[in-house]
Amino acid sequence: MIDQSVPKKELRYYKSISDLCKALGVPKPAHPLIVLINHDEISSNEVRYLVHDFYMISYKSNLHGKLKYGQGYYDFDEGGLIFVAPNQALSVIDEDKCQGRSLFVHPDFFAGHPLFKSITKFGFFGYNINEALHLSERERDKILHVFGDINDELETSIDDTSQELVISYIEVLLNYSNRYYKRQFITRKAVNSPVIERFETLLNSYYATGLALENGMPSVKFFSDQLNVSPGYLSDLLRSLTGLNTQQHIHGKLIEVAKQKLSNSDLTAAEIAYELGFEYPQSFNKLFKNKTGMTPLAFREQLN
Repeated sequence: MIDQSVPKKELRYYKSISDLCKALGVPKPAHPLIVLINHDEISSNEVRYLVHDFYMISYKSNLHGKLKYGQGYYDFDEGGLIFVAPNQALSVIDEDKCQGRSLFVHPDFFAGHPLFKSITKFGFFGYNINEALHLSERERDKILHVFGDINDELETSIDDTSQELVISYIEVLLNYSNRYYKRQFITRKAVNSPVIERFETLLNSYYATGLALENGMPSVKFFSDQLNVSPGYLSDLLRSLTGLNTQQHIHGKLIEVAKQKLSNSDLTAAEIAYELGFEYPQSFNKLFKNKTGMTPLAFREQLN
């Protein structure tokens, strides 16, 4: 997701870890594919809008100013952990001083290791900046301890063993973060409940007002845009609190409405399919059977 609000001419693209370190005014990395940077060592303030080819895992505390990622701003006065996937635009706005550490890893560092593929399962790399992970003091200490273990290995001579160890520490870091996000979904229920309530209202309204017939089946992105959250965050939030992700909620509502129409109207299955936003009735029949174990016609016959 490139930030369209930043003119392309102002974006700085970094293809290598060395180039990024040079731009930030920090020492050249010991390994060409990974670096852990202490924020108080950054001596350049020229980097404001950047896109890089790396995964970034960053803990920020006492940050005066704002970060922008996608369309959202986040003020880190209380500190937080953020995750940025490769080729994402990141803006640093009015930053005076910043404490913390940032890990930058090129995807090639994971080549030949299962994490090369499995890292995509950690959906928080697709979250907006205002969906950062808030850490308790104990959680922060654990995260910083893992950062320390990574730093210790990077300061030794790099070999196959140290690379395996660094990757294993990154996996620990990601798994801790995954656990803490699940905790955050629950403990910040007062913040998250209005999001879920509004999602349910939007979902009900979509089918009740005929938007499905006009615009087709709703997408996850449609609802995330309406709620000003990222698609991944919305799905993970719903899954954590309800057991179902966004797509499953959409399908559940669709089947509920389909059953009502099959029970209370004389519309054919094809007509119902079109009203629900399907381009082809066969797709509706297939989804209905997948969710209920029977075709729409069989469901109607069962009622009779």
